[in-house]
Amino acid sequence: MNDRVSTTITDHIADVRLARADKMNAIDPAMFEGIGAAIDALHPRKDVRCVVLSGEGRAFCAGLDMTSMAGGGSGLSRNERNDQGAILPQHVTWGWRNLPMPVIAAVHGVAFGGGFQIMSGADIRIAAPDTRFAIRESYWGLVPDMAGFPIWRGLVRDDVLRELIYTSREFDAEEALHHGFITRIAEDPHAAALALAHDIAAKSPNAIRGAKRLCNMAFDADPRAMLEAETAEQVAVIGQPPMMEQVAANIQKRPARFGDAD
Repeated sequence: MNDRVSTTITDHIADVRLARADKMNAIDPAMFEGIGAAIDALHPRKDVRCVVLSGEGRAFCAGLDMTSMAGGGSGLSRNERNDQGAILPQHVTWGWRNLPMPVIAAVHGVAFGGGFQIMSGADIRIAAPDTRFAIRESYWGLVPDMAGFPIWRGLVRDDVLRELIYTSREFDAEEALHHGFITRIAEDPHAAALALAHDIAAKSPNAIRGAKRLCNMAFDADPRAMLEAETAEQVAVIGQPPMMEQVAANIQKRPARFGDAD
């Protein structure tokens, strides 16, 4: 990590914060690098069961730092593709979706442009009531290119997405909820995200990771492949120690005690 992103891990939950508060967490080259490094550091962690992603200060993320952009800071110079097919500006969004553990975005202030796409990469998105959103790229003569498209196609109607992209207009949390861009609204989205993360972290990490893999397949996989994947994931967990501990804990009405994910 660098000074643009901080990560704290407590009780199997990674609290990841964009930390450029003086610039409303606008994305410059160091922010691209910091987010990518945070994702890469979390990916192999067997002890992390859930991630909460938020922004410090007045906003989640105001999008690209256009001063940096004018100086060549778009991130497009880092055009080598990783094993997921993403270059760095796409990895900072797509990478959250492809972490093995669930990611919850806690959003406040604004989520514009690149910030809106980064938010979209989370499994679950909780926003403050007064949050403002925009798919802002066309305002600057750009196109959305940070992995928003392969995620949005599973969230929102095609004509709605086109209108918001073509106009780059701002919209509020109620509209974002109506369209499916966010999961729910909360007065304190970070507190709500942490509470949800604790709930998820109390479940078998093997089952949760298997469920996320299935969710990631669900939109565009062939039905036969999905059926086979469901069976494979169930075979991997049924009768295993984490499942048996979950059952025992439920019967005994106590918290479950799990080791790290397999």
